[in-house]
Amino acid sequence: MTNASPQPASAKALLPLALFLILFLGTGLYFQSEGVEYAFYQLPSPVAILPAIVLGILLSKQAFEERIETFVGGVGDNNIITMCLIYLLAGAFSTVAEATGGVDAMVALGLNVIPASFLLPGLFIIAGVISTAMGTSMGTLAALAPVVLGIGEATDISLPLLAGVLVSGAMFGDNLSIISDTTIAATRTQGCTMRDKFRANLKIAIPAAIFTVIWLVTYDTSQVPLEIPEANLWLSLPYFIIIVLAVMGLNVFAVLGLGIVLAAAFGMFTVDYEWVAFSQDIYEGFGSMQEIFLLSLLIGGLSALIRQQGGLAFLAGFVESAANKVSKHKQRASAIGVAALTALTNLCVANNTVSILLAGEVSKRLAKVGNLAPRQSASLLDIFACVVQGALPYGAQALLMGASFKISPLSVSLHTGYCFILAAVAIAIIIWRRPLEDREPTPESA
Repeated sequence: MTNASPQPASAKALLPLALFLILFLGTGLYFQSEGVEYAFYQLPSPVAILPAIVLGILLSKQAFEERIETFVGGVGDNNIITMCLIYLLAGAFSTVAEATGGVDAMVALGLNVIPASFLLPGLFIIAGVISTAMGTSMGTLAALAPVVLGIGEATDISLPLLAGVLVSGAMFGDNLSIISDTTIAATRTQGCTMRDKFRANLKIAIPAAIFTVIWLVTYDTSQVPLEIPEANLWLSLPYFIIIVLAVMGLNVFAVLGLGIVLAAAFGMFTVDYEWVAFSQDIYEGFGSMQEIFLLSLLIGGLSALIRQQGGLAFLAGFVESAANKVSKHKQRASAIGVAALTALTNLCVANNTVSILLAGEVSKRLAKVGNLAPRQSASLLDIFACVVQGALPYGAQALLMGASFKISPLSVSLHTGYCFILAAVAIAIIIWRRPLEDREPTPESA
């Protein structure tokens, strides 16, 4: 890898990133106007970024061989490769657990303990627990949508409200889960452990979840009939085991590896899950992560080019300057900068993981300048990416629920109350929390 020093801050170096956003967002808007389902996913993001990479190479002032070395060095960055390996294991666990009946078990377990009068808060909690366990909001919504749609059709509960409650719970879990691609991306780009990021997240997500439950309790659903799907509840155990192990601080590779083995073992003893199916499901899980795997590698290379040409230095300076105008407190300004950068990026790309990958390096620099602990910048990255993603009418979550319930994606977005509450709680904490400098130093902030 080349040792060439980065060039001075330059706005021109950001043109490749702008091209990627224009292609990705422009194509999505076009297909949206044509009424195409999943409009923002018609142009695969790993393909949309290719012209941006070419432009980044052309703009570089290095010798051609050095440009390629810079790009390849970014692709092979230790954090990028580690993140991609975790993606593969997370995909394998999710697929194996679903194939053995773990998802159905989690749904049935939740519905078994929900009284009709607590239906909406209960659905929010179920979606949150399942999403935390699975590490995917989309997988959670796909699993729960048929069950909840049946409830909606059998009652007079508003379908947009039910859809919004599901998205709210799914985003709550996606934001917290230690096997979520957003958590993986946030912790790897900021350089903190998943356990520390999880704890930092809890301080914001739990109050927001409590306010959401209080809001949902105001709806009277005491007369709603519930149909519980048949499932072996023991199959939910692997989910709970990996959550406990992750919170205890066990290495993420060990957690996911053990989770895959446990899910398969439970399946073999309860539903005659076979070794051949096990191997095929692992590979299928790898394949489910193909897009984010490739995009992570390519963004790593593009980021290296942009960084070498001074683009990230310019962006960091611009965001820092704007944030300082909002708040004179250094740490608060950094937190505002991280939150705003992530939210704006997600508005453009309509993908919370992609927005974290794009904003990650600049956010890490802002956090360092503002004495913001890595666990806090990682938490803010994940929180504001999930806030925007859950509230976007052209995000995958709203589009999936709109298509499943045959309602407008906009009506789904307007009912994702947790996302709006989470944003309000996070902003309030940024503004009013006691500064980190006044606390006992931690290894991360020392």
